[in-house]
Amino acid sequence: MIYLDNAATSPIDEEVLEAMLPYLKEEYGNPSSKYYCKADNAKRAVEDSREKVAKLIGANSEEVIFTAGATESTNMVIKGFLDYIKYYCSGKNHVITSNAEHKATLNVCKYLNGEIYSNKDATVSLFSANKRIDRGYSASFIEVDANGVISCDKLEEAITDKTALASFIYVNNEIGSVNDIGSLAATAHKHHVSFHVDATQAVGKLQVNVHELNVDFLSASAHKLYGPKGIGCTFIKADKYGLPPITALIHGGEQECGVRAGTLAVHNIVGFGKAAEIAIRDMESNQKHIDELDDYFTKNISRVKDIKMVIPAQFRAKGILSLLVDRSDFNNERFIKRISGDIAVSTGSACSLGEPSHVISAIGAGKDVNKIIRVSFNKYTSKEDIDSFISYLIK
Repeated sequence: MIYLDNAATSPIDEEVLEAMLPYLKEEYGNPSSKYYCKADNAKRAVEDSREKVAKLIGANSEEVIFTAGATESTNMVIKGFLDYIKYYCSGKNHVITSNAEHKATLNVCKYLNGEIYSNKDATVSLFSANKRIDRGYSASFIEVDANGVISCDKLEEAITDKTALASFIYVNNEIGSVNDIGSLAATAHKHHVSFHVDATQAVGKLQVNVHELNVDFLSASAHKLYGPKGIGCTFIKADKYGLPPITALIHGGEQECGVRAGTLAVHNIVGFGKAAEIAIRDMESNQKHIDELDDYFTKNISRVKDIKMVIPAQFRAKGILSLLVDRSDFNNERFIKRISGDIAVSTGSACSLGEPSHVISAIGAGKDVNKIIRVSFNKYTSKEDIDSFISYLIK
């Protein structure tokens, strides 16, 4: 199969798999246990990986907390920070985000804003359609522009004396738009508002340095940079007293500074560390390859009738492309099903399965939501893969 859905997940690197295997076989110790060698070996492996992940994002190792993934990290930061600030510090209870975020951010902010969620239609029978629950928090969702970019001016307008946190995506997972995180963080800090960045699509692909960006929190996942699924990290900026307190998302043991309880998945952490090490080593060559693929794709796709790029190249990260097939008889779901035996692409975020894309609606293209295809590359993608996809699309 030709795999062009790398914004959903990337294939695991062979070096990563080899590094993980001993911790699934002979080195199965619990790093929280004491004294015996298997526990000590596991603990050393975890701390070695923490240092590698920290180096990848320009952090100190004590500022990296391992989680089950970026979605968990984002939930932990937004819920945990607002809970602590509201009840133990200033009483601030307001969070600001955008209307084009990943669902991990968007839905946790909607939840805090009082919206009711259910996996079934049972909600309708229990509550009126307009019912809201006062959870003691509020959220604002500022609009992005037509290129999916967040304005510092709009952020500043949304800040109130109750605002505790602003949370924005670095590279949009559906359309590839890149936000100026450094400027957004500076705007937030000017008003004494803390800042969280969802850097899931940026870490390991772009140069990300948390201290140069001056962010307070960051979320990332290993499986976007050729590592295993089920492991991610949260960056929490330390001050002279150590990590600032936030309410734990998962209560239990004292793992991960008491912020994220539960036995550590050592094999996955080792995989994340190895993926981080490889990303640092190969980032320049990988990005050059993906830049060349992106240029090759856009040049060739521009020759195909009725195909348009949703976001111009100057506003997005190379390697994530959304295409608009401007034909009345085209349906993206039908097309993807038809080619699914040979080529993997998507209609948008894997976390929005079965729903129209809120990101496409946010940039003002909602009427075309069923005509958009997302294509995303990895370091193994070839020009022949691109040629094959384009020929399928033409056919």
